[in-house]
Amino acid sequence: MGVQMAQGKSNGATLGFEETLWQAADKMRGHMDPSEYKHVALGLIFLKYISDAFEERRDPVLGVRELPR
Repeated sequence: MGVQMAQGKSNGATLGFEETLWQAADKMRGHMDPSEYKHVALGLIFLKYISDAFEERRDPVLGVRELPR
């Protein structure tokens, strides 16, 4: 099972982990229909976005709430 770009086309960027990432995603998908799996993948992408946004906002908020000693 290899990763094949659409009709052999590539954007030129090779990061080196695409094959591993593709195999992991394919293993997680199991026997689920690809049209259903997109909901899982998009949900994970959304959770990553929310997590990053939270981390970015958390530090300034905690900095305001710290009491001086």
